[in-house]
Amino acid sequence: MSFSADVKESLSQMTHFDKAVLEAELIGYCLSGNIMKVGNFFEFVTENQFNIEHFYKILFHLGIEYEPEVRGKCYIAQIPGNIVEKMMQNRQVVQGEMRKNLVKGAFLGAGSVNNPEKNYHLEFLVGCEEYADFLRDVCGELGVQFKKIRVNDKFQLYLKESEEISRFLALIGASKAVLKFEEIRVMKEMKNQVNRKVNCETANLTKTIDAALKQIEDILLIQKRQKFEELPQELREVAILRLENPDLSLKDLSELMSSPIRKVGGESSFEENS
Repeated sequence: MSFSADVKESLSQMTHFDKAVLEAELIGYCLSGNIMKVGNFFEFVTENQFNIEHFYKILFHLGIEYEPEVRGKCYIAQIPGNIVEKMMQNRQVVQGEMRKNLVKGAFLGAGSVNNPEKNYHLEFLVGCEEYADFLRDVCGELGVQFKKIRVNDKFQLYLKESEEISRFLALIGASKAVLKFEEIRVMKEMKNQVNRKVNCETANLTKTIDAALKQIEDILLIQKRQKFEELPQELREVAILRLENPDLSLKDLSELMSSPIRKVGGESSFEENS
């Protein structure tokens, strides 16, 4: 089962029988992009069994008649059109904490969230721009800032920041998903930090080796021209240490010297004498 399906299963198990809560969730479902008008009815369509069972429970406890149907892999609930239209009109009535249930319903209706081990992305589709703007404003007031884009004839609200996704999952009550999401997120950040450190150290090591090879090349050239003895004593000592320790930086070489270096010219000093 996908991470998104796990989230919806978790949310579907938390059914409240308070009428105001159920109505707020149903309004969210009705605003989502997976409910479509067919004649005098609206159909809610989903492939998630936990989700459709949760939707059926909401309708049952609110005393709303519906026709269940299965088409291939899709579960469908057909609801009288006047009921859905009334719910859509009542969206402005939902206030306070009930707005969280409205947003939860919208996510269950047409939402998904990627496995955080791969990438951070949460979205849900909305039937029209008016409803998309309404839901985005509600989420913004609740502390989560969604972005909006048009997708064919519908609109998508989405998040790509890990902290925003975690905050949204907590907002709609997906506590188990939040714990799993945060565990994965922390592990990913630790791996990224380790990788960055390794990459940085590798780059520094590469620079040190490249510089050392150039210095060795210069020293060998000076020796070939028999000018090695003409070098200052400190520089000769550094050159000998460099040949013996090709993997050390100049700073590390200086610590091996018999006396402190007043000035070591590195590559330029060897080049000048060559």
